Amino acid sequence: MTILLATLNARYAHASLGLRYLLANMGALQEQTSLMEFVIGAKTTEVVERLLAKQPRIVGFGIYIWNVEETARVVAMLKRVAPEVTVVLGGPEVSYETGEQEIVRLADYVVTGWGDITFPKLCGDILHGPKPLMKVHAGVQPPMADIRLPYELYTDDDIAHRTIYVEASRGCPFKCEFCLSSLDKTAWPFGLDAFLAEMEALYRRGARLYKFVDRTFNLNVRTSQRIMQFFLDKIAANPDDPVYAHFELVPDHLPEALKETIARFPPGALQFEIGIQSFNPDVQALVSRRQDNAKAADNIRWLTTHSHAHLHVDLIAGLPGEDVASFARGFDQLVALRPHEIQFGILKRLRGTPIIRHTAPYKMVYDPYPPYTVLATDRIDFGTMQRLVRFARYWDLVANSGRFAHTITVLLGDSPFASFMAFSDWMYAQLDATHRIALDRLAKLVQAWLQLRGMPAGEAAALVASDYAGSAHRPAARDNGTQPKPAAAPERQVRHLAA
Repeated sequence: MTILLATLNARYAHASLGLRYLLANMGALQEQTSLMEFVIGAKTTEVVERLLAKQPRIVGFGIYIWNVEETARVVAMLKRVAPEVTVVLGGPEVSYETGEQEIVRLADYVVTGWGDITFPKLCGDILHGPKPLMKVHAGVQPPMADIRLPYELYTDDDIAHRTIYVEASRGCPFKCEFCLSSLDKTAWPFGLDAFLAEMEALYRRGARLYKFVDRTFNLNVRTSQRIMQFFLDKIAANPDDPVYAHFELVPDHLPEALKETIARFPPGALQFEIGIQSFNPDVQALVSRRQDNAKAADNIRWLTTHSHAHLHVDLIAGLPGEDVASFARGFDQLVALRPHEIQFGILKRLRGTPIIRHTAPYKMVYDPYPPYTVLATDRIDFGTMQRLVRFARYWDLVANSGRFAHTITVLLGDSPFASFMAFSDWMYAQLDATHRIALDRLAKLVQAWLQLRGMPAGEAAALVASDYAGSAHRPAARDNGTQPKPAAAPERQVRHLAA
């Protein structure tokens, strides 16, 4: 193949939507182009060997926050052993602060921003001349109707074994400063009829799990309802052949018409990712996040009580202007709303995002290496931030895993954040680790903690056993033992880069 499109995905289940868009839009060069996906953690020599086995003239790499360091090693080796191969970079990680990056220095060319049109043109110029003189090429945003949809490029193996990422729109009208989507001026929809025809084709090929990467799925309620009706029709026609759809919702925009549609979905068919990030109005204003907290809370409450949707709700610790006490209040408020999962994330300084303007005033200290996690602020020192990191990890293991559905309620008591922070500190003192904890060991530690807090040994053992016996040996991808959910995606702050 003359041109290879390659990336290192966070895990095998994450099929790259971005590379498939490029392949779909290669035009006359498509027959000379192929796609190769790897997973982070692969040996650099093996990646390079597999790439060169195709004898490419051009290799285009998709660069993201989670793969930039490993891909830089691949590019460095590739240019050493095959300097004649032209390396082109694209993706969000190299689209901003481009001149500061070692991987950019190693490569021949970079496409920043939208690559659907610009990348094929660049490849044509490299192959046929005149050879481009500029290293960095700003991506041209074409009309949405001119972009060829890529869904036919999902293979049968992808459909059978991987998450199928789709998007009915690109962009976002909101300006949250921690998110790359804040740089968009608006949201741009694809033609709905053409999009639904592609979803129908995927369904006929066996696709049953659709993960929408739209930033604001419920922005246009009529569009949302038509897409949801597509899935409701499939469920009604084949109730024994379940379909599962994942959407991201704007939390304070849930009109009655949309509620009526949501309420019609059966259990196990719908997941919503809802970004709260902070319940502190001053912090929200500081990072340009518009959100009616009362409406958002009411909508989450309605979804938990009047729908069968699985709710995955996000909070971000370390935002400028927010201290631990403020975050704790927001956490407790969210726990009281009873979503199925709370994704406790730590702020990351994504390249190009306006959050950087707060660095000096709020003494924001970030890790210089990906994923650029905040290490300290003027309100949260480094040691406390590390405690929050551990809290987030243990929360995933105990609360979000669904393996301790009955136990977690007792463990949290009336002060969820304070109670779980105490448990987290104790856990770390016992383990000196947050990863590779055997489930048996975890269950015994949870039981020991309950006893330390005054619960009789027999009662603590029975409580943990009631959860453990029912879920310990089941796959982890279940929420509270009731609803299936798709393979895990990257944290929400960077989740839109996954495609």
